[in-house]
Amino acid sequence: MKIRVLIADDNSFIREGMKIILNTFGEFDVLATVGDGQEAVEYCRTHEVDVALLDVRMPNMNGVEATRLIHEQTATKPLILTTFDDDEYILDAIRFGAKGYLLKNNDPERIRDAIKSVHNGHSVLQDVVLDKLKSQVTGSQEPPTMTPKNSDDSKEACPFDRSQFTERELGVMSLIAQGLSNKEISKELFISEGTTANYITSILNKTALSHRTQIAIYYLTGKTR
Repeated sequence: MKIRVLIADDNSFIREGMKIILNTFGEFDVLATVGDGQEAVEYCRTHEVDVALLDVRMPNMNGVEATRLIHEQTATKPLILTTFDDDEYILDAIRFGAKGYLLKNNDPERIRDAIKSVHNGHSVLQDVVLDKLKSQVTGSQEPPTMTPKNSDDSKEACPFDRSQFTERELGVMSLIAQGLSNKEISKELFISEGTTANYITSILNKTALSHRTQIAIYYLTGKTR
């Protein structure tokens, strides 16, 4: 079954061009293209959309607010497609339920892979966007780090109550905040990828968050919203 996609962008050239690109892959069914966030929300409420590609700066309702409503009111997974001019919105978009944050200047294959990844339940955040996210929540300082191989080195102050997490969970959270993949975390901690996934599931359950990017934000800021 093809992945059902909605494209929301106030630039008609971009949204129609994206429609043509996605249709060339044969893996997607672009159900519609809309020009603002309100239209995107209304469409997702009344149609079965798998992934909504949302620009940030749109009239009537921006992509961040549309992300929040789509996440809260539908089963559609929001994926932000934007430019660096919109990087001040990264934090809010992810907090509100965006499953990915991708730049428009990516190759079509990269966008294709991101849509497929989000559809399959994963989160997508480019390294360059993650770096900007870290700079937003930490200012000019480096994000808090820890060396998981020695739990005594992980006692630095955190902006949240550490007591609900095990030291290993805190180690996993720290490495997620540093942008490491599950495979990289497993290698760093000398555990299997399945065990890493179990730790992440436990963290998500304890924090009521929905994906790993929100874990990174929580670790860096202590905020879930």
